[in-house]
Amino acid sequence: QVQLVESGGGLVQPGGSLRLSCAASTNIFSFNRMGWYRQAPGKQRNLFATVGSDGTTNYADSVKGRFTISRDNAENIMYLQMNSLKPEDTAVYYCNVVQYHLPWGQGTQVTVSS
Repeated sequence: QVQLVESGGGLVQPGGSLRLSCAASTNIFSFNRMGWYRQAPGKQRNLFATVGSDGTTNYADSVKGRFTISRDNAENIMYLQMNSLKPEDTAVYYCNVVQYHLPWGQGTQVTVSS
């Protein structure tokens, strides 16, 4: 069974940066559009950034221009560079395939607060 492991979260002040990583136990990145999701307290988990096997990317308006999604197919790792963080970015961040969902990982907590 494929396992997804997110890492890189933490506590950061508004305006700060973090880089998240998503590692998969097998090669799923080469063949699927992958996405980053986040779930804020009391809210649904939402998809906000995707990257295709061809490298094309899409972003929700809320993160466009601040976040950058990328992938390393050879290493089965996906990244999310987050800049200019805002308190409303506080959430648990997850990665998964977009077209279907593998079992969710534990996620990584991102807290933006002064």
